[in-house]
Amino acid sequence: MDDTRTSLDVKEYPDTEVQKNRILTLEEWQEKWVERKITFHQEQGHQLLKKHLDTFLKGESELRVFFPLCGKAVEMKWFADRGHSVVGVEISELGIREFFTEQNLSYSEEPIKEIPGAKVFKSSSGNISLYCCNLFDLPRANIGKFDRIWDRGAFVAINPGDRKRYADIMLSLMRRGFHYLLSVFSYDPTKYGGPPFYVSDDEIKRLFGSVCTCQCLEKVDAFEERHKSWGVDYLVEKLYLLTEK
Repeated sequence: MDDTRTSLDVKEYPDTEVQKNRILTLEEWQEKWVERKITFHQEQGHQLLKKHLDTFLKGESELRVFFPLCGKAVEMKWFADRGHSVVGVEISELGIREFFTEQNLSYSEEPIKEIPGAKVFKSSSGNISLYCCNLFDLPRANIGKFDRIWDRGAFVAINPGDRKRYADIMLSLMRRGFHYLLSVFSYDPTKYGGPPFYVSDDEIKRLFGSVCTCQCLEKVDAFEERHKSWGVDYLVEKLYLLTEK
């Protein structure tokens, strides 16, 4: 195996602006679902979340857990089955419906009066609510605050120019004593334009560090054969735990 990509102590790129003008529209994300270009979906769930679940939950019960850009993440069912309340936001109605179908959950849907054209899908058990809308419109729906945020495939998918707005929304949704688990990627951003977009340690600290203590829990080699088509020769996933200062 190539040493250049097995080393997890990869260099940070000083030019964090290299991807700043990259933009994907909401329509393009919706098309990915229609065209089944959803390699970001993990059918078995996220292995690092499983490994660090106790650190994330701290043995607490009846937590409110937020999933930004949730897709049809199987972890939403994990948390609901453990007695927690799950709220997600996703632009693809197809992704949301597939979640409920694949998890064998009955659900209802209703319009969100504060956001024209948006809907909320709720499990019949009442402990999973998925909002189908633009994440940046979500604060208008007054969804309350959360004890936990599981951010995998969300911060790295947001257009780099929107990260400050995104971080401000995440911070506004956190209750006292929150735990925010954030997964990001390191690779050579001069070779691949994203998404997922490259995120540096410094950017996490810049956007969240005034409010959060930012701890890197683990780095893992995430490189797969399919990533060769990106033009990169390594891909490192980094898991951060953000907690209240």
